[in-house]
Amino acid sequence: MIWGRRDGRTRAPSPVREEGLLPVVRVAVEDAGAGGRDALDRLVDVLLEVDAGGDEAVARSALALVAGAPGLVVRLDEHARSAPWYGRHRDPVWQRVVGPLSVGPVATALASSHADGRIRERAVAAMIAGAYPEVMPFLVVRAADWVAPVRNRARAGLALVLADDADVRLPAVLPTALRLEVRARAGFALAQARVAVLAATEQSWRALLASAGRRERRFVLDTVLARGGLRTPELVTLAESDPDVRVRAWAAEAACRDAVWTRRHDVLRRLARSRRAEVRVVALTGLVRAGQDADVAGHLDDDAPLVRAVARDAARRVGVDAREHYRAGAASTEPAVGAIAGLAETGSAADAPLLLRLLGHARPTVRAQAVRALRLLDAVVAGEVVASVRDPSPAVVREAARALRPVAGALPPDLPWELLRDGRVELRRAGYKLLRGRGAGVELRAALILAADGDPRLAERGRADATRLARDAAGTTWRRAPRPELRVTEAERVHLRELAARLAATLGDETSRQLAGWISGGDQVG
Repeated sequence: MIWGRRDGRTRAPSPVREEGLLPVVRVAVEDAGAGGRDALDRLVDVLLEVDAGGDEAVARSALALVAGAPGLVVRLDEHARSAPWYGRHRDPVWQRVVGPLSVGPVATALASSHADGRIRERAVAAMIAGAYPEVMPFLVVRAADWVAPVRNRARAGLALVLADDADVRLPAVLPTALRLEVRARAGFALAQARVAVLAATEQSWRALLASAGRRERRFVLDTVLARGGLRTPELVTLAESDPDVRVRAWAAEAACRDAVWTRRHDVLRRLARSRRAEVRVVALTGLVRAGQDADVAGHLDDDAPLVRAVARDAARRVGVDAREHYRAGAASTEPAVGAIAGLAETGSAADAPLLLRLLGHARPTVRAQAVRALRLLDAVVAGEVVASVRDPSPAVVREAARALRPVAGALPPDLPWELLRDGRVELRRAGYKLLRGRGAGVELRAALILAADGDPRLAERGRADATRLARDAAGTTWRRAPRPELRVTEAERVHLRELAARLAATLGDETSRQLAGWISGGDQVG
């Protein structure tokens, strides 16, 4: 018996009932979303229990919970295909799916993933006859089936149900179609989804654009933009306020293209003031195409590198020397961060004095950008920048550590070790960075110290590096890197042995054994 009405029309499901098994289904869905095989088996068990209850509305609500979890339908299908269907190891959970095929929508949807193509084809026919939105994701999966009769029947049914009522069924089809995009033979479902977006009412695709997931919103916007379904004010709103970077960029590009064609320079100038760099750069490109180079050159001090590049190109055409502009900006009392970054992009080591005076500026962003500019201009002198490594701002400390690493040999020898034991997390991170590349003995000692750090991320980094060094020394890795030489004094060897022994429980038996052998067999120096 095929579930559903004989006339092919579907009944609206009852409101989701919180009593009974639905709360259990909700928990099983959440567990299966991040769980493995056992969690998926548990979900199948619970779904079949729902179907056995005989309440079609509850069964459809349970399927809606499964379809609402991103990618779970695809994971269920992959899990079913990996299950041992035949032989003495046959999985009892999936064995139960075949029997109740005539009972209800849940068992029918699950049977669409059966290893037997004839069973899948029967399930496809039942899903098409019922055509409930809750089973549409399962039908989409079968439209990419590896068996032609199953695949062709599913494709024909999918095309028909979408053509019959795209507004209702498209939201159920689209998420699964997008997640199957990389699978072979999945292009048909995606093409039908695109046609359905074009055929859907404006209210329907606008609802998807407003509330669907990131992938779905991108797909809908791309399709709608191709037919010019959004007006310029709407595109400007999306470009300015949408949370997704790709949606903002696409909307800005479409809005600016229309503004260039219609000579709406006010729209371009408005988007050029956006707080989003990807929107500003598109708007400035539009102003360039509209011949408004003077407006574009006014963005030389922008925080975004690509925006500054567009502005410099426009400045050259209007006769503005960008390098001198940046030098004047860096020499001012309150320099813009973009001006300092622009000087790093256009200046030379001769501009170092302008940047050195900014290392004591009151604003941390200015100090950090000045250190970064010195590094990019290859103008770092250890004695002039070393004080910045203890700056109150973590951003300045990060930039100072990066800038000082190439000249770490000119630093006081004890400084990195002092930093590695400092109370501030960013200073310990900087000290560790400055000790990298100083030989296997130094790196191992630093990694073992860091592995005992109170900060979980730093401790994890130390353990990972200590493990890598031990495996490289033992020759157990797949890389053909030369074995690191541990050249240490006897006192340093004793210290390393003590550190490794103290961390034995943290590092594990194998790594501890490899470290013990490496430390004992290392070359002695001094």
